[in-house]
Amino acid sequence: MLEQVRTEENALTVSTLAALLTQTLTEVFPSPLRVDAEIINFKTYPSGHWYFSLTDGQATLNAVMFKGANRLVRLVPRDGLKIRAVCEINFYPPNGKLQLLVKKMQDAGEGDQKAKLEALKAKLISEGLTDLARKRPLPTLPTRIALVTSSRGAVIRDMLTVLNARWPLAAIRLYSAAVQGETAPQELTQALQRANDDRWAQVIIIGRGGGAAEDLSAFNDEHLCRAIANCQTPVVSAVGHETDSGLIDLIADVRAATPSQAAELVSPDRREIQARLVGWVDRLITKTQTQLALGEQRLELGQTRLRQAMHTATRDQRDRLRRLESLLVAPTEYIQRKASAVDVQRERLESSMARLVERKHSELKRASGQLHVLSPLATLSRGYGIVLKDAQADDRMIGSVADVNPSDPIEIRLKDGRLDARVESIEKES
Repeated sequence: MLEQVRTEENALTVSTLAALLTQTLTEVFPSPLRVDAEIINFKTYPSGHWYFSLTDGQATLNAVMFKGANRLVRLVPRDGLKIRAVCEINFYPPNGKLQLLVKKMQDAGEGDQKAKLEALKAKLISEGLTDLARKRPLPTLPTRIALVTSSRGAVIRDMLTVLNARWPLAAIRLYSAAVQGETAPQELTQALQRANDDRWAQVIIIGRGGGAAEDLSAFNDEHLCRAIANCQTPVVSAVGHETDSGLIDLIADVRAATPSQAAELVSPDRREIQARLVGWVDRLITKTQTQLALGEQRLELGQTRLRQAMHTATRDQRDRLRRLESLLVAPTEYIQRKASAVDVQRERLESSMARLVERKHSELKRASGQLHVLSPLATLSRGYGIVLKDAQADDRMIGSVADVNPSDPIEIRLKDGRLDARVESIEKES
């Protein structure tokens, strides 16, 4: 048949190839087909049709069960339900999609994937990794935030936008990793461990945007869950939308519904903090002004009572009252008095320092004069000279005729220069 449909150019058209695929599928897989599989990504549309996928953990096929057929189903379809489906293969040429048209389905028990997930969940709970006592609070004002997610897509942009808008004082470091696919669990685990080993971040966000159940499976990985449990830094999980969740949500210190919400949870709102600070300053100023006003009132009252008491007091009492009155002054006057006292002390200190410097200068001058008298240079100025050995000698000083020999070169230092000479003869005096 293939030879019959070739064109003159010995090639097939797309529609012809699509017709061949449809015919081949019908011949190779005659209806009805019975398929044992697990339901995932189940959705009901307003039209009444059911759209879902069937998987065995190794492969996945799209499926649909139209309203007329699903009205006869006696079970409640849901993700993770293992069924036996009676169906036929349908290839739709306009969009090139292959799907299974399910005619009947019956319950075959919970799916393997769902069962494995529940078993792992129970294991983690039994080990205490989900206990509330292990949950750590997030830092109030973090300055270093780590993000473990893909470097591509809208998720990283959304989180950066929220963080920069709310708390631009924080430094952000990305630990990039795949968030779906076969390598995703390992990459996410390694990225989280790097963030933990660096000891740089004060809080870590790990997550991705929403997606199908199989797209989120990386966040149910046991190694990743244990890496989060062993992390020394508080971890916020941010997987998908509100209806999506993974096992890491149970292990993480805080669970956010979306990556954007996670960014809000770890970052304070700078505008709110600024408004709070302004309010505190205003209250502090108001309270200070109130206390000053009350203090002035008490001061005036005390001065009035003091003056009244002085009219009836004895001479000794009036003297004591005057001393007391000198203490009852306004804060500004009190500060001014203390400032004057400080000025007096500063003047005394400056005067003492000047006298000390002058005395030390005089002592230095006297010591310098004594040093000049004892200096060899002063001796030279009076017409004397200093005789030294040749410059090559280790000890150049000549203190005795025994220090030189005939024909030795010597150096004679005078006040205005030196003379190079040689010993002609030596005569020692007794």
